[in-house]
Amino acid sequence: MATVPGQLIWEIVKKNNSFLVKQFGRGTASVQFSKEPNNLYNLNSYKHSGLANKKTVTIQSGGKDQSVLLATTKTKKQNKPSSLLHKSVMRKEFPRMAKAVKNQVADNYYRPDLTKAALARLSAVNRSLKVAKSGVKKRNRQALKIRGRK
Repeated sequence: MATVPGQLIWEIVKKNNSFLVKQFGRGTASVQFSKEPNNLYNLNSYKHSGLANKKTVTIQSGGKDQSVLLATTKTKKQNKPSSLLHKSVMRKEFPRMAKAVKNQVADNYYRPDLTKAALARLSAVNRSLKVAKSGVKKRNRQALKIRGRK
């Protein structure tokens, strides 16, 4: 079966698809968002589209433990959704995870244009996984409002 070029797919789905978020300004806003998988910035653009591009990168939380899932698409498996993604789980400290993401995305010539977006998503996911330290809460140092007497 012949595959359809990504630019044609983008022309078909760019204005209407089930992942498009048009609630800001009733669709006339200059920035449109998308909820599609494999979209690092969640922007509705050809560069970041997970539907139109053959090579995509996904970074998500790995589950209950403090892990991060890095997934890239296999270009030869476009017609097999079950084996489409190459997944790797990272349970390292942040600098080592950042180096692994950079090696996978940019240094292997996979999608060097998505390096900045992948590192930004990794940073956001890693920040969301951090658990707040339990201990004494800091007091609010704002001035107390004193009510006047009647």
